[in-house]
Amino acid sequence: MKLQTKTHKKIAKDISLHGYLYISPWLLGFFLLTVWPMIQSIYFSFTDYSLLEPAQWIGLRNFEKIFMDDTSFTNSLKATLWFVAVSVPLKMAVALLLAVVLNMKLRAMHIYRTVIYFPSLIGASVAVAILWSNIFGTSGLLNQMLSIFHIEGKNWISLPETALGTLIVLAVWQFGSAMVIFLAGLKQIPGEYYEASAVDGAGKIRTFISITLPLLSPIILFNLVLQTISSFQMFTQAFIITKGGPVESTYMYALYLFDKAFARFQMGYASALAWILLVMIAVVTALIFATSRAWVHYESEGGK
Repeated sequence: MKLQTKTHKKIAKDISLHGYLYISPWLLGFFLLTVWPMIQSIYFSFTDYSLLEPAQWIGLRNFEKIFMDDTSFTNSLKATLWFVAVSVPLKMAVALLLAVVLNMKLRAMHIYRTVIYFPSLIGASVAVAILWSNIFGTSGLLNQMLSIFHIEGKNWISLPETALGTLIVLAVWQFGSAMVIFLAGLKQIPGEYYEASAVDGAGKIRTFISITLPLLSPIILFNLVLQTISSFQMFTQAFIITKGGPVESTYMYALYLFDKAFARFQMGYASALAWILLVMIAVVTALIFATSRAWVHYESEGGK
């Protein structure tokens, strides 16, 4: 019996060693490309480091300057928070609405799904960002359409009051991933609930509010967290379309961090900005999870 037990332990140990051997490439990449750079960035955030000279320890001076003297930090934070607060709910609403429509049983629905989802495949590309800048330019497509109704257009990207709105519209247009996740969640809702609702005489709006939304709430939470984190890191569109202007109205936080790190070579300062961004995302995500107890429905918990 003891011999059999030892044999089983040896086999389990061999399996464990083989498992670590198989995942060793991933572990190596994780520690070298993720963990080690994070440790370095923590250290650099407390230093004056320009990539060209050795890092000099300055303690909390980077953080003091960020919070006390850096107006660009304040402007970029405001622009980013506005972008997140407006674009995420709008994108979620559009994605959910289209998912509900695409969940209907219609002929050739797979074609409609492909056509609607296809633009989202290229939505974050540089080419689309350039196209977007042309659409909202002085002689762009939007102004050409407005001229049909004798409405004088403007250069939407060059005005501080409208530039951020063009980026928000582009972000909402990139609804594809959220829509697919919502569609997958809708297909998991049992049809018996809708049949019972129809028997009780509930209308479509009442059914959507009382059945679809509660049962889809875990998916809404999942999408909300993903889209919020992604929006905080928005960079490409602002970099290509507006370059942070005009008057820093679209100077997104990630773009500001990029400028400090790779345009001005203030790597220590940029590392401090990166960790502030990480803390902000963590706090917002924690708040979302904290409030989710009041509106997310889990059947395993009896609907609580």
